[in-house]
Amino acid sequence: MRILALDCSAGPASVAVCRDGQIIASSFVNVKLTHSQTLMPMIKSTLESAMLTLSDIEGFAVNYGPGSFTGIRIGISAVKGLAAPKNLPCIPVSTLLSIPYCHLDTDCILCAAMDARCSQVYNALFRIKEGTVTRLCEDRAVMVADVAKELEEYNEKILVAGDGAQLFAPYCEENKNITIASEPLRYQNACGVALAAEELAQNRVTARELAPYYLRLPQAERELKLKKENK
Repeated sequence: MRILALDCSAGPASVAVCRDGQIIASSFVNVKLTHSQTLMPMIKSTLESAMLTLSDIEGFAVNYGPGSFTGIRIGISAVKGLAAPKNLPCIPVSTLLSIPYCHLDTDCILCAAMDARCSQVYNALFRIKEGTVTRLCEDRAVMVADVAKELEEYNEKILVAGDGAQLFAPYCEENKNITIASEPLRYQNACGVALAAEELAQNRVTARELAPYYLRLPQAERELKLKKENK
C-alpha cells in the first residue's frame, strides 16, 4: 500500500511516502513559516522525488494529536481535502506513538515528549525491542518533573525524543540512563507517522470521520471555561 503521511504537530513540518513498510521519499522543514505555506509545496516535491502523483497514493496518514492546535488542524484539513475526492482511507496516528517509529534501531525505553508549555509535556512511554514498539502508558499531559521521577523506575537505556525533549536536560545529570535524542532525530517526523500507520491500518477512517485528538482544551476554550466557573 502506498501511503502519504503528514506531520505538522509542532514547529517543524514533514511529509513522507511509504510503500509496503518502506520509506521511499520524505521531506522535513523547520523554518519560521506557517504550515499552510509549507505543507502543500512539500507534498508536491516529495511525490515528485518518489516519481509518483496523487493518483498513485492509496491511503493517507496524519498525526492527529496531541500537538499544536493550529498545526493539527492544518494537517487534518489537508488530508481530508486530498482523500475525499476518491474516498481514500485515512489513518489517524497519535503524535506520541509516531515518535518511537523514528528510532526502531535502538532498543530502549522511549520517552516521547512534546512541549505543552508551563513546564508540562504531552507524554507517553514506549519500549522498543528488536524493532517492535510496545506502549507502556496512555498519552497524557503531565509535569516534566513527574515524568523524570517515573523514569527513575527503569534501570535501562532511556531515550527522550520529541520537540519537548530538551526540557529533560536538567534531569540528565541526575539520571545517567537518560539520553536526549540528537537534533536530526529529535523531532516528530512523517516517516514515523507512515511506519506507525502500517501497523494501524485496521484503524482507518474516512475523510469525513477524521478528526483532531486533543489531550486538553485550546487555551481560548480553557479561559472561557474558567470565566464561566468564576461567575
